[in-house]
Amino acid sequence: MPAIKDILKGMRLNPKGISFSDLCKVCDHFFGEARQSRGSHRIYRTPWPGDPRVNIQNDKGMAKVYQVKQVLKAIEKLALPAGDEED
Repeated sequence: MPAIKDILKGMRLNPKGISFSDLCKVCDHFFGEARQSRGSHRIYRTPWPGDPRVNIQNDKGMAKVYQVKQVLKAIEKLALPAGDEED
């Protein structure tokens, strides 16, 4: 079972080759348990105003590339000190 840091490294190097289950592990780690997990979608809350959610979808066992990139962007936003958000 890969560690979160190993999955993150893989997400940055090859967002196309990420399994949905690995993306779920990363999202669970950074955003907590999904608020919705019906069907092929999982929706996570994020702590900022505006559009405070991350939505990921299972595509035959793999994560969608654009959603992997959105998760990476959300994780980067979490790491920014308050008031330093980029638009």
